[in-house]
Amino acid sequence: MNLLPFISVLIGAILWGTTGTAQSYLPENVHPLTVGALRLAGGGLILLFFAVAMRRLNLGEWPWGATLVAAVAMALFQPFFFGSVRLTGVAVGTVTGIGSAPVFAGLIEWIILKRRPSRRWAMATVLAVAGCALLLLTGDQVTVNPMGVLLALGAGLTFAAYSMTSKIVLEFADPSAAVGVVFTISALILSPFLFIYPLDGLRSQEGISVIVYIAVAATAVAYVLYSAGLKEIPAATAVTLSLAEPLTAAILGVAIVGEELNFFAWTGVGFLLGGLIVLTFGRRGSDEEKTPYFRKMIRAKKE
Repeated sequence: MNLLPFISVLIGAILWGTTGTAQSYLPENVHPLTVGALRLAGGGLILLFFAVAMRRLNLGEWPWGATLVAAVAMALFQPFFFGSVRLTGVAVGTVTGIGSAPVFAGLIEWIILKRRPSRRWAMATVLAVAGCALLLLTGDQVTVNPMGVLLALGAGLTFAAYSMTSKIVLEFADPSAAVGVVFTISALILSPFLFIYPLDGLRSQEGISVIVYIAVAATAVAYVLYSAGLKEIPAATAVTLSLAEPLTAAILGVAIVGEELNFFAWTGVGFLLGGLIVLTFGRRGSDEEKTPYFRKMIRAKKE
């Protein structure tokens, strides 16, 4: 049983979970969409340069269609997610956005790829999503804004679509090259936000340090690890494992920021951990082995 792909995805999600803590050191006037555009630009260009330098970028049979869909999905995820948080709050926006992504990924695999998600995935997803809800929806003030919830569902769908289409790209490309190309295109799509919102808060030494950390560790390294694991396991499984992100954010909030979690929130932490353990160490069926769906389909058509 090869655990490396699962561990790779988990470490990537853990690095994502440090983003919120890092952003807390930025001035309040820095807009989240500005951070989103800069993290994609920085992370994408770093990985693109690395892929070219290491000769890992081969455009011979590059799947540009899937690449563009993945880039648009990642670009749309940013305003959908941050817009939902602004309208309906961090708790509801995060739970709906991140919690719905595994469900959408499972449905996409089932409907489009005709691949029914495993019972182990279903059990782990229920545990993890329930844990995410307990962790974030136990505060005193929880507001539900219908438009905010719709945007959050859009964020969940676009992240699932990004993961699914990235898996297609990864059948033809090295993870660093795949993420580098996709994120560079996403950054170009989001670049207008750099001219809409002020950049004053990012010109300090602390602001630059935070952006560099987010671009390098929480984006470039994190997404390469996520993509390396995604290449070997079903997309629905990888998206569920990405729920380690809110778990990490909660733990860092307690350990570094000084936040306090109540009994229900700690129960949510336990559920989340349980779901991730079931998905990582549970017994896998033969139908969960790596299969190059799209490369196989394309070759069959050529023959």
